[in-house]
Amino acid sequence: MKTASAGPEIERLISLLAKLPGLGPRSARRAALNLLGKKDALMRPLAEALADAADKIRACSECGNMDVADPCTVCAAPNRLDAAICVVETVGDLWALERAGAFKGRYHVLGGVLSALDGVRPEDLNITKLVERSARDEVSEIVLALNATVDGQTTAHYLADRMAGCDVSITSLARGVPVGGELDYLDDGTLAAAFRSRSTV
Repeated sequence: MKTASAGPEIERLISLLAKLPGLGPRSARRAALNLLGKKDALMRPLAEALADAADKIRACSECGNMDVADPCTVCAAPNRLDAAICVVETVGDLWALERAGAFKGRYHVLGGVLSALDGVRPEDLNITKLVERSARDEVSEIVLALNATVDGQTTAHYLADRMAGCDVSITSLARGVPVGGELDYLDDGTLAAAFRSRSTV
């Protein structure tokens, strides 16, 4: 939807903002106008932060987290427990669990879940690396902390089958996580309780 009296630069800004989650065309226009009205206080610092992030932030080659370092800060932390790996769908889910402070082991970001509807297949996800990590001698538990959706549960069952030959206990979050819920939107107490009540798959 074109904006009346807006030049191509503004149209491009609105178009790009509209691609962000939760921003439709109207919200993108409001955000663009807000940025343009506060160029020095907001727009230029935001542009610098975006450029800096694009140049420096990368995916951790070990777990898939986003950080400026590789391995990431979480993987490099000496006080993390090596015995357990928590498998999550997205980096946002990893950050949500870290905020809750419920897990002290290692993480693994899949980069999505299996979905026949969206054409997401096992080879599209970070599964091979997970199977390799789960076969390490020090690993005794894999926690499947996937969203309680149909695709999330399908992925959990697929992963359990793939790691059946590994000498690890495979657990999942307790049903304190609501069906259809997403980890990044849950409160810290719910996440912590779900971790304490996890069960074998």
